[in-house]
Amino acid sequence: MSEESKRKSAFIAIVGRPNVGKSSLLNAMLGSKVAIVSRKPQTTRGRVTGILTKGETQLVFIDTPGLLKPRSRLGEYMVRSVLESVSGVDACLLVEEAGKKISGAALALIEKFRQSGLPAALALNKIDLLPDKSVMMAQIAEFSGLYPFRAVVPVSAVGRSGVGALTQELEQFARPGGHFFDDDALTDQPEHVLAAEIVREKLLRLLSSEVPHGVAVTVEQMAPRDGAGAVTDVSATIYCEKNSHKGIIIGKDGAMLKRVGTCAREDMEKFFGCKINLKLWVKVREDWKNRETELRAFGYDSSGFDT
Repeated sequence: MSEESKRKSAFIAIVGRPNVGKSSLLNAMLGSKVAIVSRKPQTTRGRVTGILTKGETQLVFIDTPGLLKPRSRLGEYMVRSVLESVSGVDACLLVEEAGKKISGAALALIEKFRQSGLPAALALNKIDLLPDKSVMMAQIAEFSGLYPFRAVVPVSAVGRSGVGALTQELEQFARPGGHFFDDDALTDQPEHVLAAEIVREKLLRLLSSEVPHGVAVTVEQMAPRDGAGAVTDVSATIYCEKNSHKGIIIGKDGAMLKRVGTCAREDMEKFFGCKINLKLWVKVREDWKNRETELRAFGYDSSGFDT
């Protein structure tokens, strides 16, 4: 048997309600940060691909937004992103919080699994926050009565407990057919998208709750500087919905924008492995989350929405 014929792969969508730790779990399985993380819900807006290759097996993860009732065209895009991911993969990983009541989002996703006969595994995350682990037994029994999950694995994405066991279970979904990406690839996201997401993560972490969800980030330039060694110039624009939000993002005497830029630059340097010269601008685009042309300009494909 040739080396190529031994290779196998699986596309796996990571799904669940907001704030259960889907992106943190993806990063933990990959051993590297490819998806932004914050404590605010709906941090992930689109499908982020993470690639894990272990010997002959390649797992391609699709990290999806949390499933919630949409309140804007951006929300509609996010919901459609989840449903399309579930429809076009080999298996799904449903992530729920350990010890919590089964969410409506989980029930809706399980129904989607049932309709398509999709193989699925269940990860009960945040076990490090659960004082009495015995309560998970009833939770596991309830989930098992709803769907024939191939595996149910308690994990802590933050503490990495159970992450290795979960990865081993997910490898069982892989089927012969070769690898779709280079074995050393971590993601298929372009560098400018990763850079923009790093800036948005810092905005989510540093700003008050009402501002970040009305923020989009685009990178206009990302290029190595000629004759300056390993330095890359990055120019990014932060778009917000209101003039009052612009003032908050910039902060008194530019303090908040400087803080965002410093944190983002440090993360970019770690990820890209080079010195980063980051410049940030802030502009207002009112109600951009409900404007199809703006959504497309910011990388959210809104085609197919009702107008």
